[in-house]
Amino acid sequence: MRHRVRGRILGRTSSHRKAMFRNMAVSLIRSVRVDPDDLGAPKFPGRITTTTAKAKELRPFVEKLVTMARKALPLQREADELATSAEKNSAEWRQWRESDKWNEWNQAQAPVLALRRRAFSMLRDNEAVDVLFTDIAERFEDRPGGYTRVVKLATRRLGDGGEQSIIEFVGERDRVKVARSAPVVADEEETQEEAVAEEPAGEEAAASQEETAEASSEEGSADEEKKDGE
Repeated sequence: MRHRVRGRILGRTSSHRKAMFRNMAVSLIRSVRVDPDDLGAPKFPGRITTTTAKAKELRPFVEKLVTMARKALPLQREADELATSAEKNSAEWRQWRESDKWNEWNQAQAPVLALRRRAFSMLRDNEAVDVLFTDIAERFEDRPGGYTRVVKLATRRLGDGGEQSIIEFVGERDRVKVARSAPVVADEEETQEEAVAEEPAGEEAAASQEETAEASSEEGSADEEKKDGE
């Protein structure tokens, strides 16, 4: 029994499984910033296709990284306010470097650097870390969780018939519920006016029906008289 055993083994050793999730996370994160003109660029950015079991295990791995990037975003903005716009190694920059403002900037930048180092230790890819702490962090700044979703595919994998799924970042290609318009309800005054307008038409129809009935009865009586005379 697998009581209190967390995660899927996926038929791999722990080191192999860790390397696999690292590579899959890098592929997913780097697919957010792609050039459509590049050879082999993904058709849809921010999405990869894998098996359902791998996608479910990769999801918490990626969402922890996005949470770290979200935490670093406001800290980075506070540190940018304390930074200087002078060119590095210039006289103005050296003066700022020797002042107390540099110490304040250094203290504000330290937690951001720590979070970036933690993310790099999990990904081992500089470009993926840069995309994570810039594009993805700004994209999910106001979202407190649930950054990815797993969508199962109908087609099985060619070869072993494994169940395939898509794991992608939310926010794009989301389903939007269309608000249905309320049924039109006519006012009581309008319905009364329509009823009054329909009454004369109904009376005329009844009168015309009576006339046709009288004409038919007269024709029938005339036919009977002719038969009697014969």
